[in-house]
Amino acid sequence: MSMSCNVGSLDRIVRLVVAAGLVGAAALGVLSGWAAGVALVVAGVLAVTAVVRFCPLYALLRIRTCPAEGR
Repeated sequence: MSMSCNVGSLDRIVRLVVAAGLVGAAALGVLSGWAAGVALVVAGVLAVTAVVRFCPLYALLRIRTCPAEGR
């Protein structure tokens, strides 16, 4: 299993927006305690997978949202 691109542009934007929302919710106190911790971990995973354009779960499920020339 190689680390070729499997996260497309729209997918990256959605991941970053959701990550920012989760971080914001934790920072503003909308989420607290263990829920805030889980939200921050999920936000971190979403942000990293958006930046590196590779999602291990997508690779396992054989999902690709990036165009063929980006692979």
